[in-house]
Amino acid sequence: MQKLIQGIHQFQGKSFLPLQGLFEQLAKGQNPETLFITCSDSRIDPNLLTQAKPGDLFILRNAGNIVPPHGAGNGGEAATIELAVAALGVKDIIICGHSHCGAMQGLLNPEKVASLPAVSSWLSHAEMTRRIMRENYGHLEGERLLTATVEENVLVQLENLRTLPAVGSRLVRGDLHLHGWVYKIETGEVFAYDVENAQFVKLAEYNQPIEANVRRRTTHEI
Repeated sequence: MQKLIQGIHQFQGKSFLPLQGLFEQLAKGQNPETLFITCSDSRIDPNLLTQAKPGDLFILRNAGNIVPPHGAGNGGEAATIELAVAALGVKDIIICGHSHCGAMQGLLNPEKVASLPAVSSWLSHAEMTRRIMRENYGHLEGERLLTATVEENVLVQLENLRTLPAVGSRLVRGDLHLHGWVYKIETGEVFAYDVENAQFVKLAEYNQPIEANVRRRTTHEI
């Protein structure tokens, strides 16, 4: 706690002043253009990763960057997404997974979260990811299997996202764009799902959002 308190003093004494005008404007309201959905993992910092300023990102975080499909419950995820899409009018939604994801490790190895009933229940919203991996990726193991799971889960959660009424309505209008990203912690690289290639590619090579139904890549290319 002392480290955090010292950080607050440093923020108030040094970091806040150059941005005071921005914060005064933000006090009147927010107008973010992007909803950033990512994992709760402490190693992920959306603002640092994207170099976004306060007010740029509307952020939703949970274990495994999961989006329960419409009708799965009345959790905070659906409310947060609806607020971002229908009230704040964000133009883009990014679902960002990451390397070495503990939630995906738990998905692959349910015994590791057997003593965590709330976590086990939460991961049921990624059951499609688990089935895809079991039925299509038997040739992978270790880090390659985990990486493929992280990527497939991003695609599955994008599909879940499309089931939410507020999102579906905006997609029909054509003024909302969806993106699937994976962040590699140890290198700082970001990979984005490219519909044309049906693969995750380095962000520099990515040139289009996901507008149509997610096209799944062939497993032999992994």
